[in-house]
Amino acid sequence: MTPRRKRLFVVLGILGGVAASVSLAVMASRENIMFYYDPSQIAEGKAPLAKRFRVGGMVVKGSVVRKPGDLQVRFVLTDFAHQVPVEYTGVLPDLFREGQGIIAHGTMGSNGTFVADEVLAKHDEKYMPPEVAASLKHRIDQKAIAQGPTG
Repeated sequence: MTPRRKRLFVVLGILGGVAASVSLAVMASRENIMFYYDPSQIAEGKAPLAKRFRVGGMVVKGSVVRKPGDLQVRFVLTDFAHQVPVEYTGVLPDLFREGQGIIAHGTMGSNGTFVADEVLAKHDEKYMPPEVAASLKHRIDQKAIAQGPTG
């Protein structure tokens, strides 16, 4: 084998190794990416049924239901256009309240209820998760456009 041919095989081997590494990294990152959906997108059927994702919105006042002595809680999230029922078993964050913005991680149940395995609440009065703020602003803007000019 000539030295030129040896170098060619070495270069091709290196390129093959780099390609394999990149493809493995892309596959691993696809499994760890969790997309965000708002209640309107879930109502439109855009959210996956068998994969984990995040949902965010405002907790509807009067919707939080807990049994005394039980860690299971049910509540409803809204983006002021649509609502999604959420079920969570665990300790809620101290800042979780009705009328506040939250993000929940989990999967969509077959009965149309979002089954959360993690709930995140805002950490002060002025903060709202960026995804929730953008989603709510978009829904409010759409509502204003639909109503037309006033005055």
